Amino acid sequence: MTENTIPKSIKPLTKEDFESDQMVKWCPGCGDHAILKSVEKVFPKLGYKKENYTVISGIGCSSRFPYYMNTYGIHGIHGRAAAIATGVKLANPELSVWMITGDGDSLAIGGNHFIHLVRRNIDINVLLFNNQIYGLTKGQYSPTTPKGKITKTSPHGTIEHPFNPGELVIGSRGTFFARGVDMNPKLMTAIMEEAARHDGTSIVEILQNCVIYNDKTHQLITSKETRDDNQLIVEHGKPMIFGKNKEKGLYLNDSNRLEMVKIGENGITEEDLLVHDMHDPDSSLHLKLATLYPPEFPAVLGVIRSVKADTYDDLLKEQIAYEQENSPIKNMDDLLNSGDTWEM
Repeated sequence: MTENTIPKSIKPLTKEDFESDQMVKWCPGCGDHAILKSVEKVFPKLGYKKENYTVISGIGCSSRFPYYMNTYGIHGIHGRAAAIATGVKLANPELSVWMITGDGDSLAIGGNHFIHLVRRNIDINVLLFNNQIYGLTKGQYSPTTPKGKITKTSPHGTIEHPFNPGELVIGSRGTFFARGVDMNPKLMTAIMEEAARHDGTSIVEILQNCVIYNDKTHQLITSKETRDDNQLIVEHGKPMIFGKNKEKGLYLNDSNRLEMVKIGENGITEEDLLVHDMHDPDSSLHLKLATLYPPEFPAVLGVIRSVKADTYDDLLKEQIAYEQENSPIKNMDDLLNSGDTWEM
């Protein structure tokens, strides 16, 4: 892997440098507002030149994002943000590329592009807003809508099995997956900063609330009354502890299955709990963590997986450099005279 070549800014930037003069037209109370503010705080921390940020989106409520950031950006077409972002990054590796997408935009019409972006491991940062519904088109069920949910297009309850974005990313050989919630901007900001510093495709799923068409869909995880027992915020090198009084934890039993245990019961101590290793190349435990969900288990938040691997853009750069060095054809004249020639 090559060193990050994105140019640094000479003068310190602030979040105000990235605030757009456009009116933000998301619904009042929408979780997108908190995500926007978090990104505005992250960009100055990264220290890149302002002109070296670009924001790419597809279609959906989340995809209005480029208008609301004072950076270069492209509002693309439905499901094609990954293809556009790939082209942008390969054409100019000195850009910090941020792809903004939703569960419908990226996992339905854009599903094929999404899994291959992850597989190729191109150095792009993806923020996937997951409100488990199509908000912009007024409440149809999406690929992440829970089975049985009544929506505009499933009046008797959806009978489809939903995607788990983390499971999809890790199954596509993803090198970075994290999860945050719109109700915790501090955690979102920390996760985004980790994602930006990862060399490769970073996927950040953000559990986001749509107050109009799917209000409180993540309530068990985000409400003040239940969140302590339904959120496990993992940190590298630390035991997996959660609960209002930090009395619960995750334990891997002799059958290699995860159990939710209480410290002090059945001889369980803090030393028996799993310790998070986000850098473990073996994805099996990361996959287990990504699929946990209330009420049986807490939802795992934070950086779940972050491993080093060759990136598509680095390998392409090396391949081009090798061919330039070793090819007998150095210019157009060499090409035109490289084989049989004739005159018309």
